[in-house]
Amino acid sequence: MNGIFKTFKGDKVLWMVVLILSIFSLLAVYSSISTLAYKYKGGNTAYYFFKHFFLLAFGLFLMYVTHLVDYKYYSRFSKLLLIITIPLLFLTLIMGTNLNDANRWLTLPVINLSFQTSDLAKLSLIIYLSRLIAKKQDDIKDLKSAFIPIILPVIAVCGLIFPANFSTAALLFSISLIIMFVGRVSMKYIFSTVALGVLGIGMLIGIAMIYPKLLPRAETWVHRVETFSSDEVNEDANYQSEQSKIAIATGGVFGKLPGNSTQRNFLPHPYSDFIFAIIIEEYGFAGGILVVLLYMIMLYRGIKIASQSDRMFSSILVMGLSFSLVFQAMINMAVAVNLFPVTGQPLPLVSMGGTSLWFTSIAIGIILSVSRSVDNDESEDVEVANAKA
Repeated sequence: MNGIFKTFKGDKVLWMVVLILSIFSLLAVYSSISTLAYKYKGGNTAYYFFKHFFLLAFGLFLMYVTHLVDYKYYSRFSKLLLIITIPLLFLTLIMGTNLNDANRWLTLPVINLSFQTSDLAKLSLIIYLSRLIAKKQDDIKDLKSAFIPIILPVIAVCGLIFPANFSTAALLFSISLIIMFVGRVSMKYIFSTVALGVLGIGMLIGIAMIYPKLLPRAETWVHRVETFSSDEVNEDANYQSEQSKIAIATGGVFGKLPGNSTQRNFLPHPYSDFIFAIIIEEYGFAGGILVVLLYMIMLYRGIKIASQSDRMFSSILVMGLSFSLVFQAMINMAVAVNLFPVTGQPLPLVSMGGTSLWFTSIAIGIILSVSRSVDNDESEDVEVANAKA
């Protein structure tokens, strides 16, 4: 056991959370891919299971490698990463792979690998903001020298994500505000940004409803909110939510046990967007509470790591990444239990996916890198104290 702990450095509790969520992922994905397998692979569920297994395994490998890299290197390359990200977001917007009337994916030539550029954008913006805010601490309350340079990349990145993926843009914008708050940016600037953002989005959607070609996804967003808030029962409009609620209601306290889900045959995307409903159906209320608790532990450990770090950059970085992962998880679970309109946000480390799973793994690896650095500093302090004694 000591040998394992020496190999996997950093916060041990966080490593255990990752391990348990990964096990949940394998079990839930394998249970929920039957319809997908029959539709595209003649019922070969093993194909999708092993594909997900290797994607998850590679993600854990990326996490392991990332956690061994000194977190200071991420600060040094953050500006370059953002410079690469913005053109990629623009390319995705104008020539990305279209899925459900939204250009969210960019297919790389030669290797034919598709990935959601917004996943890269989330990671690069959080790292860059953490670095910039840490450097601007001496004049962090100033409008020209601090706030404007901080808010401009946020507007650029979120603005490029917004037309095709409102939920991701809103999530990233919210995380950016949290990072600003933690970094002591003036509250009057933060509140002004929120007010202007809400007003601007409202006006843009209003114009788009008159001129649909300006923002094709606006009608979909409005329809989802209207469907969610409506008291009228519309089986076609509320189909996803209704099937998810049936899965949750039939799960009971301890569920139907692994592999016994019936709603996986009716739910759209039960292996990604609605995987939490499948978990509750098969593992019951107890399983659902365990998954929620695991994400709460992840957030708690992230906050603890941030509070233990003696550098502003690492503290803000860990807070930003931790809140990003857990907020995304909460949104996914809220959609599954019909507390939130359908957004399409995957459940981090659990939903079936490729590059999104990898970027999640890298984000956790960076958190563990900071934790490893904190542990090393504490060990050095103990050695110095023992030497003086």
